[in-house]
Amino acid sequence: MQSPEHASTHIKTIVLGSGCFWGAEKRYEAMEGVLDAESGYSDGKGFKASYAAITKRSRRFDSNNYAEVVKVTYNANILTTEQLLMQYFESHDPTQKNRQGNDIGTQYRSIILYTDESQQAVALSLVKQYQKLLNQAGFGEIQTQIKPLAAFYPAEEYHQNYLVKNPDGYCPDHATGVVFNQKEEQEEDNSALLLGKHIVVLDSKSYCPYCEKLKKTVLHDYQGSIPLHYRYADQLAGLQVKTPTWATPTIIFLEQGKEVYAHQGFMDKNTFYRALGAFKLGDSEAFKVAFQSKTDAPFCKQYDLFKNTTDGVFIDKLSGAKLFDTKDRFNSGTGWLSFKQPVKNSVTYHEDNSYGMQRTEIRSKSSGIHLGHVFAGEGPDGRDRYCINATVLEFVPRAL
Repeated sequence: MQSPEHASTHIKTIVLGSGCFWGAEKRYEAMEGVLDAESGYSDGKGFKASYAAITKRSRRFDSNNYAEVVKVTYNANILTTEQLLMQYFESHDPTQKNRQGNDIGTQYRSIILYTDESQQAVALSLVKQYQKLLNQAGFGEIQTQIKPLAAFYPAEEYHQNYLVKNPDGYCPDHATGVVFNQKEEQEEDNSALLLGKHIVVLDSKSYCPYCEKLKKTVLHDYQGSIPLHYRYADQLAGLQVKTPTWATPTIIFLEQGKEVYAHQGFMDKNTFYRALGAFKLGDSEAFKVAFQSKTDAPFCKQYDLFKNTTDGVFIDKLSGAKLFDTKDRFNSGTGWLSFKQPVKNSVTYHEDNSYGMQRTEIRSKSSGIHLGHVFAGEGPDGRDRYCINATVLEFVPRAL
């Protein structure tokens, strides 16, 4: 029978500092074998640890300042100390002293605070291994401090699970791109991105909840005509990108390989499609219809192009989602495209009392753009008439 003091020797704790603790906490929590990750302060003295205290300008270069750290509790039978610390080194730039990116000060220092000597031995061994790899990649000396843990002070409640409480942000990514298990990777070919318009999304090599949320809630169903590409920050060779690339996700709109507009952090669906609308449509009638609920002129040029198109579907000009089928189109004589019904589950309905009228507005479910209105009983055989602006549509012939 195990004695109590040895009953849980596989459950270990280590305290890690790699700059701002917000993103680091979430990355550790996502690792299999991590039981808990808690933001806090450690390795300081002379005053009570708090966020307000450590961020005072007078303590920016104070060697007695506390570091922002994360206390990681893990099951070493599932996640070894070596695996945990390899991820730690790879997830930030340990060659920067008292900073990570734009975060400057002693509270952002790279530091490992161990709770047993085996952790110390692993940390020292990995420093030697990683230093060789960093030197080969042109980086300087590792600045990571390795010390025994004296005390840990939990951060204020509003710092715990910060990314959950602030769902529309970004993950700071200051990784060098150097990894322990190097793979032969071909340089990303960006030649296709030098022609025409493209969307590039900067992804994270480690877990980033904002990246996953963006993919799941916004980009998963994107089928638009402007190509969408995922890249890491070190895969932008040949592109003219002026926005800093340390935040993931970062959405970059490129034309002829040059950044036109970029956004750091998560974008909800409405924000993404409005930005895409400005990028693709510019200050056009289509943009005004899509985002200002304007109306095409009757018998406009786009209407003339679409009124007699053969078998196929009309799609959302931004998202590429199917909206209306030519099988449901009819000539209403009004000068606007008219349909008996939309593609199932493709539109949403909204009350519209503008201009002193009571109407039902139609919006695209995928992008939220304004499409037109539906009028009860004005279609063939007393059916509804969906009166739709042609400028916010594109036509795709039906596949044979």
